Amino acid sequence: MLILYPAYVAGRVGKVCAKEVLSGDYPSERWLIQVNSEDIVVSLNSKEFEVVNDDFEIS
Repeated sequence: MLILYPAYVAGRVGKVCAKEVLSGDYPSERWLIQVNSEDIVVSLNSKEFEVVNDDFEIS
């Protein structure tokens, strides 16, 4: 998937790890994304990334 925001990781490709879970096991509307080019995981809402296919075309 292609990360759109925030600016410090925008344009990079990442992998969806899991849906974020808040304390008390409450589900969040955010997703945990592993950034491929860096050793970091970011928490993004669904408007901050775009799912792409294996050829990196927006699906």
